[in-house]
Amino acid sequence: LFRYILDNPHVVKGRSVLDLGSGCGATAIAAVMSGASQVLANDIDPIAGMAMILNCELNHLNPFPITIKNIINSEAGNWDLIVLGDMFYDEQLADGLHHWLRKCIRIQQTEVLIGDPGRHQFLSHSIRSQLHKVIEYSLPEYTRQENYGLTSSIVWSYQPSKSSENC
Repeated sequence: LFRYILDNPHVVKGRSVLDLGSGCGATAIAAVMSGASQVLANDIDPIAGMAMILNCELNHLNPFPITIKNIINSEAGNWDLIVLGDMFYDEQLADGLHHWLRKCIRIQQTEVLIGDPGRHQFLSHSIRSQLHKVIEYSLPEYTRQENYGLTSSIVWSYQPSKSSENC
């Protein structure tokens, strides 16, 4: 996701962006560098929050707002774009994400971009039928080895059909 945003800054320029499951903050940093008007990074891991602050310093950026709490299933915020990467590693989490993201789209007309390296839980989840491939990136060899042979990562646009809203 961060590579896609850096290559396509128009995706975030002037927009409010929520980076859900932000981890080290790479995607949030890419959004700031690409001209997002507002960025909120979210992760439930306090260590991730510290990593985001350090990565802002390394990239000579003022830290952006960070929240360290589970916001999935909370009220749909008023975000132009929600980005999330590699979060479909658990079926229960995937189901919660699917429902919450659909609600954000329905209530706020939020755009959603999902990055995933092709994990089985993601490819077999029902959300998969409502995704449109945006771009695919090959992973470097060292990353392939660290990730059990996964060879690429795909950025998807989540566009649930009207008939799926009552699921």
